[in-house]
Amino acid sequence: MAADHVVAALLVRLGGYAVGVFDGERLVASKVGSRFVKGRHKKGGSSSGRFSRRRDEQARALIEEAAGVAVRVLEPWRNRVEFVALGGDRTAVDGVLAARPELDWLSERALPRFFTVREPRQAVLERLPYELYSAELSVE
Repeated sequence: MAADHVVAALLVRLGGYAVGVFDGERLVASKVGSRFVKGRHKKGGSSSGRFSRRRDEQARALIEEAAGVAVRVLEPWRNRVEFVALGGDRTAVDGVLAARPELDWLSERALPRFFTVREPRQAVLERLPYELYSAELSVE
């Protein structure tokens, strides 16, 4: 825990994403982005299918964009990254990882902890090292 590591981060929720690389606690590469994804439509009716299709299209566009950014930001660091921190929404992260075969290596190096992130933004990404290097003590 005292040693510095090179850690990649992929944080994705429907509505935004943040991708970065940390050398120790220093953020050395990053890119964040957002895209509007319509909220769920609770009511039924004749238009509910249209809302659902539109939401699926918006979610698919966000996942494709996030996957492309992840490849561009993380690929130059591939040989140096020791660990990968995944966070946000599991379904969205899984979608990003499945979208591009060039991202397969991220799953192999993923930390067991999945990070809870409400909004993947630059400020959240910059605070991630505090969570990465925090320890959890348990009494047995």
